[in-house]
Amino acid sequence: MSFSTVLFDLDGTLLPMDLDLFLQKYFSSAAEKLAPHGYDPEEFISALWKGSLAMLKNNGSRTNDKAFWEVMNGIYGEVRAKRSEEILEDFYRNDFDSLRIHCGFDPAAAQTVRKLKALGYRVALATNPLFPHMATESRISWTGLSPDEFELYTTFENSTFSKPSTGYYLEVAEKLDVDPKACLMVGNDTSDDLEAQKAGMDVFILTNNLINKKNIDLTAIPHGDFSDLLDYIERK
Repeated sequence: MSFSTVLFDLDGTLLPMDLDLFLQKYFSSAAEKLAPHGYDPEEFISALWKGSLAMLKNNGSRTNDKAFWEVMNGIYGEVRAKRSEEILEDFYRNDFDSLRIHCGFDPAAAQTVRKLKALGYRVALATNPLFPHMATESRISWTGLSPDEFELYTTFENSTFSKPSTGYYLEVAEKLDVDPKACLMVGNDTSDDLEAQKAGMDVFILTNNLINKKNIDLTAIPHGDFSDLLDYIERK
């Protein structure tokens, strides 16, 4: 079956970055924002990790933001957790954009997305939905694209699964009202993105910022840079 819809990962795919470094800077910057309000930085970073783990384990029973704040409520209590949410919203609105210095830029990313749209493909952003919409929209802008260039972009408010869950990919296809077999998932993390195959999707592994912790042999898996991706789609 040929595909009509191309799903792109964001971090490390459309947006070049060392993900571990970026998360380190992100969490430490958020903790610095909270510190003047009486939140111990080390404790807060630990809480962010625990909340992230809850989202990674989410099973479709509630949205990821609810899973995250359930953890924060358990750690800080409802009042202090709510106050931290208000401060974090200010952080995303006014401070988060400064983190772009820890990311790279590849003009081929935006060029590829726009070329596919011009060719008539539906395009969505299937980024691991561990971030709120404001942070996701900022990171999209760092690629040279705008959020409205995607039919859908997944955030922790609109998703009930995370990568690497088959349920995440099925949920994305359902939101787009498309057969998973008509989708091509493009990503740089073999553990996260190859899971889309179990949902029936085709997968292309972008190797510019490859994450392959299990040393999976890519010989039989379509892979390469953005030029190779366009060639692959043309052949299909």
